[in-house]
Amino acid sequence: NEDRERAWRASRETKLETIPNCEACSKPTPEEVRGWAQSFEKLMKSPAGRNVFREFLRTEYSEENMLFWLACEELKAECNKHSIDEKARVIYEDYISILSPKEVSLDSRVREVINRRMQEPSSHTFDDAQLQIYTLMHRDSYPRFLNSAIYKSLLHSLSRSSSES
Repeated sequence: NEDRERAWRASRETKLETIPNCEACSKPTPEEVRGWAQSFEKLMKSPAGRNVFREFLRTEYSEENMLFWLACEELKAECNKHSIDEKARVIYEDYISILSPKEVSLDSRVREVINRRMQEPSSHTFDDAQLQIYTLMHRDSYPRFLNSAIYKSLLHSLSRSSSES
């Protein structure tokens, strides 16, 4: 069981790593990148957008917010009860536990709800926490992202390369 969990965690970490020029993360168009500035939702719906935003969060030492959000999305897609229990426990240990170096910032009300729900985990155990972290990223990190060198240089380089073709 522990081996399976370790393998799942390792494959997740690998999947979540930024892979430059990977086929799955096709290069975004200048229009798509400009669209990220129109709404946080557009940024989060775009795999390339999430990847670039995650790079930015890493520079702010808050990458765990995106990792937690992605882990919750993965949990919500899970149907197998045993897998749900296992993944919920891993998410709890990785992002909710006060002992975790990747602990996300949640208020006490949400923590209490999660602690109750962990008695009988479901694919929606972390919904309140996920919403709180999404809101935090939207209100706090997203405006700084739009003014960041990471975003501006990507936009500039894509605009330049599209005008050259």
